[in-house]
Amino acid sequence: MTRLLAVLAVLLWPQLVAAEDLVDPEQDGVQLIQEPNPNFDAGPVVLEAPGAVLRALDKTVGRTTDIDIARGQTVLLGRIAVRLIECRYPEDTPEAEAYAQIQVLDLDGVELFNGWMVASSPALVALEHPRYDVWVLRCSISGIGTGDG
Repeated sequence: MTRLLAVLAVLLWPQLVAAEDLVDPEQDGVQLIQEPNPNFDAGPVVLEAPGAVLRALDKTVGRTTDIDIARGQTVLLGRIAVRLIECRYPEDTPEAEAYAQIQVLDLDGVELFNGWMVASSPALVALEHPRYDVWVLRCSISGIGTGDG
């Protein structure tokens, strides 16, 4: 048995030495090459707004209400509380698109909705409530309550 191991060691020794020459001990034998992806498009620069303009619909009476809301603010609307967590918009076309993270709670504190709404596609991610609809109109970029956006 030891004779067989000795023969294998003599036969394989040159191959083991050659393999050790190819391996970089600082990289554990792995060579990592990072190249930029030519197909990657970073897209437009996206900025955060200090607030947003939301529209709420009370389906029982058919009344809509526009709400100017600051980031982090909570507004009571009938039997729900709407909180704006964040509103983002593209730098080059702020009026074209708005993405807002909204949290909606009932008066008992139960979360009804928490997610990102897209102004151009309000049905894409919508609040599902039997009485209220809430969606984003735009980000407020020049100040809350001015109607600018």
